[in-house]
Amino acid sequence: MIKRTIALLLAALMVLSLAACGGAAPSSSGTVKTEPVDHLEISVSSDTGKMTVARPAYSSSNYTGDTGVWTILVYMCGSDLESEGANATYDLIEMLDGSASDDLRFVIQTGGTYQWQNELVKAGRLQRYVITDGDIELVDEKRNASMGDEECLTDFLSWGLENYPSEYMGLIFWNHGGGSITGVCFDETDDYESINLRELDSALNTVCKDTGRKFDFIGFDACLMSTLETANILASYADFMFASEEIEPGRGWDYEAIGEFIYNNPAAKPLYLGKAICDSFYEAGKKIGYENICTLAVTDLSKINDLVISFNDFSKGLYDAASDTATCSEMIRNIYGADNFGGNNKSEGYTNMVDLKGLVSACEGFAEGAEKTLSALNAAVVYSVSGRAHKDASGLSLYYPLSVQGSKELSVFGDICPSPYYLSFVDRQSQGSVNLQSAQNYSNTTWFDNGNWNFGFDLSDWNSWYGNYWNYLDSYEPTGDSSLITFEIPPHLDSDGDFWFQFDDNGYNYAADVYGLVYQLADEEDDIIELGETYDLRGGWDSGIFMDDFDGYWLSLPDGQNLATYIVGITDDEIIYTSPITLNGEDMHLRLRQDWYDGSVVIEGAWYGLSDNGAASREMIKLQEGDVIVPQYFAFGIYDDEDYIYEGWEYVIKGTPEIYYDIMDDGDYMFCFEIDDIYGD
Repeated sequence: MIKRTIALLLAALMVLSLAACGGAAPSSSGTVKTEPVDHLEISVSSDTGKMTVARPAYSSSNYTGDTGVWTILVYMCGSDLESEGANATYDLIEMLDGSASDDLRFVIQTGGTYQWQNELVKAGRLQRYVITDGDIELVDEKRNASMGDEECLTDFLSWGLENYPSEYMGLIFWNHGGGSITGVCFDETDDYESINLRELDSALNTVCKDTGRKFDFIGFDACLMSTLETANILASYADFMFASEEIEPGRGWDYEAIGEFIYNNPAAKPLYLGKAICDSFYEAGKKIGYENICTLAVTDLSKINDLVISFNDFSKGLYDAASDTATCSEMIRNIYGADNFGGNNKSEGYTNMVDLKGLVSACEGFAEGAEKTLSALNAAVVYSVSGRAHKDASGLSLYYPLSVQGSKELSVFGDICPSPYYLSFVDRQSQGSVNLQSAQNYSNTTWFDNGNWNFGFDLSDWNSWYGNYWNYLDSYEPTGDSSLITFEIPPHLDSDGDFWFQFDDNGYNYAADVYGLVYQLADEEDDIIELGETYDLRGGWDSGIFMDDFDGYWLSLPDGQNLATYIVGITDDEIIYTSPITLNGEDMHLRLRQDWYDGSVVIEGAWYGLSDNGAASREMIKLQEGDVIVPQYFAFGIYDDEDYIYEGWEYVIKGTPEIYYDIMDDGDYMFCFEIDDIYGD
């Protein structure tokens, strides 16, 4: 064993970018079984719709080990956050700075990266360190293995619980997160393999069964992991969950503040530690100018049974109501307007994570049980912080396919969805995207085996006979010309110069969203360059009439280049855009906030978006003088119809970075309506 101090970490730290990523719950028609079970069991009767929930009887009060001591296990998968940004090294330093006594010990496993930016931690192997009382000690070392592998996690947790038991036990996952579908801890050395929620469930069940106790908290210093699906899994293994609905800007959590809180409050309950983590995270974001997108929440996992049961009740009403196409279209329009997280647009990619309160509120006029669900949600999320971009965030999101990404994604979702009726609602929409009106005849009997649905529904029999249930999506691509969108008066330019249309009843009932797309004709007049999306429209859903209100103004660089802009989200005060660019030679996305009232623009920063593996980047980079920006645009040829990326010219930032909302340069432009049907075509 070796001991090193903070000086060793500081000495070798490379100069790299610092940027990184109540009330009482209502009664419901469900039942919570009190007899102990070996694993989470959720079942629903197709006859009554009633849900029964049973969980293992682990308890955080069932402990052995050091009284009055906090042990926090940290599963630190360094990945590119460390190899390119030294973010794990910075957090190790924060842990050292905050570990002022032996009442707190961080027990850390390091791995998952090609290079550590300090002289202590070594790549190419798994190392285990203990930080306490201002010292860091290497206490164990293993052959290298993927930290995106369930067995690697299980081995670390078993070892940590056996060797460092204490009265208070916490667990933190440190890395990228991707939400409910792609999970957490993407190992850079293993093609960014990650731990999904069912693997997390299996690992935690193994170690908690061995010890008979649960964690006081499980937290995610990672993006997008504060979801209903995650909380439902963790409720068997911890008292509280600390996690963010959105991407985590900066270096994530403030570990020095965590250590100082425990030093000053050694007997504090996990709830108050969670509040301290939320507040210090928000303050850290504020110091680097990223508080606007911050979210972090403390979820009382003892309240998740009530929330899951009430959500199932609500989802039954949601599913039943959606059998009527007109009602379904209204609900989906409203869901499109709900707060969502991590991108969800053509430029950045899709996480398909939508705020739970936003989704339920979007449909509360059509399905019974919304009020009970929102009350249960309020009881479960006991504390949260959020910036102005997500000021109405509830603290928990859930999966909703804003854009269906294929059978693999839905196969994962089918295995973690906590309600058969919500699963049926999503499945019917997905089937509708392939079969159009045939979705009206959808039946959810597949999910109810002998009249009962069980969590993690086993489709092995179906798959053995018919192949993967979700394969119906594999060959589907949107046509771009939905036959469901029909008009009383088709889009046309009238004698007054107004471009407008009016839905007929059928088109109205199948339409989910309407917005404008603006294009520029290249100088050679044989290519069309897409400038992006706009809600500069008049009319609306009350009349079914939509008219362009485009005034020729666009978001532009100071040198006059129009940026390609895609809508990320809308609040009462502003609209948030993303724009594809290269920043100093790297493909990135520029995040912009435009004030609804005066048109002023704030540059939030640049980030990488979502990787092909579904990991959300934690790096939001502030623009600086001397940075080189090159705008990028989706484009296609008029004659060959070939898609490609068109690049603008270099712009070098001088002084304070600025974006203007200004009149377009002279040229030929085109405006069209894009109308999405309720199935995503």
